[in-house]
Amino acid sequence: MNIQEYADRDMLAIDVANEIAGDLESALLHHDMVSLAVPGGTTPGPIFDGLCAADLEWDRVRVLPTDERCVPGDHDRSNERLIRERLLTSRASVAQYIPLYAPGKDPDEVLPEIESLINPVLPLSVLVLGMGEDMHTASLFPGMQGLAAALDTRAPTLAVARPEVQPEARITLTAPVLDGALSKHLIVYGAAKRDALNRAMSLPPEEAPIAAVLSGMTVHWAE
Repeated sequence: MNIQEYADRDMLAIDVANEIAGDLESALLHHDMVSLAVPGGTTPGPIFDGLCAADLEWDRVRVLPTDERCVPGDHDRSNERLIRERLLTSRASVAQYIPLYAPGKDPDEVLPEIESLINPVLPLSVLVLGMGEDMHTASLFPGMQGLAAALDTRAPTLAVARPEVQPEARITLTAPVLDGALSKHLIVYGAAKRDALNRAMSLPPEEAPIAAVLSGMTVHWAE
C-alpha cells in the first residue's frame, strides 16, 4: 500500500483524475476493451469532472459502479445518477455503462444476469474506492449479514448487501473482484477517515472490510 498526501482536495482531484486516465491509457494499449469501477456518493464527483475530459478511446471503456442501491437510476440516492451526470459526459459520454441494478426485479434473482455483463471485463482494469469511518468499502459493511461470503476468495462476482443502517438493499462487487483489479485507488478525506484507515491495517476484514483490498492499493489522502 502506498499513501499519497495532498495539500488540499482540489489538488487531489486533479492528480487522481490524471492517474486514472494514465492507467486507462496503459490498459488500452494491451486490451481491446478495459473496465473502470467507481464509487458513487459525493467524494468522487470532482475527480470525475476532470477525468471525463481525458483524451482516451472512451468507446472501448466499460464503466460500472463498485456498488449500487436498489433504487431507479434517476433516484437521488442512486450511484448511477452521479456517475452519469459527472463522469459519462464530455469525451467520456461514449463509454458504455454497466448497471448493477435492474428496476422491478428482485436483487437476488437478477445477479446472474448482471454478472454475465461484468465477467467479460474482469479483472477490473482500474478501481476507485471510497471508505467510511466504519471502515466499510463499496457495500461491504462490518457486521452485515453475508459479509463472510462476500469476503471469501471464492465469492461470486456480486453479492446482495442488506446493511441494517441503510434504508434499501444494495448490490456490490465482492472482495475478490475488488482486490483483483489491476490498478487500485482509494480516496480518503479528513483526519477521522485517516485514523480509520490506520486502524483497518491491524484488523481482520470481518471487522474492517477495507482491509481485504489494501494490498497494492494507492491511497490518496487530503484533509
